[in-house]
Amino acid sequence: MRTINLSTQNNSQFFYTPNVFDYFELMKPRVMSLVVFTTVVGIYLAPHQIHPVLALFSILAIALGAGSAGAINQWIDREIDEVMLRTKNRPIPSGRVDPAEALTFSIVTAIISIIILGLSSNWFAAGLLFFTIFFYSVVYSIFLKHKTPQNIVIGGAAGSLPPVIGWAAMTGDITLLPIILFMIIFLWTPPHFWALALVKSDDYKKAGIPMMPNVVGEKFTKIQILIYSILVFTCSVMPFFFGFSGYFFIISAFILGIVFLLLSLLLIMLPKQKLEMLLFGYSIFYLFGLFLSFVIDRLITGGVSL
Repeated sequence: MRTINLSTQNNSQFFYTPNVFDYFELMKPRVMSLVVFTTVVGIYLAPHQIHPVLALFSILAIALGAGSAGAINQWIDREIDEVMLRTKNRPIPSGRVDPAEALTFSIVTAIISIIILGLSSNWFAAGLLFFTIFFYSVVYSIFLKHKTPQNIVIGGAAGSLPPVIGWAAMTGDITLLPIILFMIIFLWTPPHFWALALVKSDDYKKAGIPMMPNVVGEKFTKIQILIYSILVFTCSVMPFFFGFSGYFFIISAFILGIVFLLLSLLLIMLPKQKLEMLLFGYSIFYLFGLFLSFVIDRLITGGVSL
């Protein structure tokens, strides 16, 4: 690990040695927390369970895999991050982590995560983890993000896979329920990120990233947010109607979804109220609440037919 030479505004110099927290920040811990949570839910809902210790190793592996993808993404976007206010203090553009060391750390972590998951559960789940890392790091970060305003829509597939991987780690296969969980996150991702993009549109424009508000305008983006919110709501009630959940989940999904829809609608009807960050914050709460209600529902019902 090298010591990095940083220059101050007064042209004086000092040396900074990266620490474990810098590398942890490189792995996008806030995103990792959501990945870990949805993974645990996928594991908990699975009808078959492996040994608890092996399950913990599987969770660790998926978290490391998600972190490695986030770190590779930061390495790829290091020049973009330098010009965006939202990202200029990340470890690489701020000079706290050397780009070459960041890439090495990312690749090594990715390999380790795949091996751990393969050995602790099964290689089918490990293959899904590899696909997730590759899709986010290469397909989304290199191609989609810079080429199309649908980048978040298509790229959201990577962030939607953790509960599927968690399920596969326990069962070795994929059935309808993990597919529904995947679709909920997949449809949730665009309104979640577009709400933030509406606020940070100047940042994205400066960086040359074709986010939806910069390409089609705010009004059409808000309409798209409402459409996807309706789709999320529709998908979120499916577990109940397919017999995968009980009444606690359907009531929770209905209440959480109605609030999501209402905020999306108010975003269009009250443009001067600046509700974008409120919707962005609530969308995070919504996904945590929805998945948590599934766990609570399972605890109440004692399990449902899968």
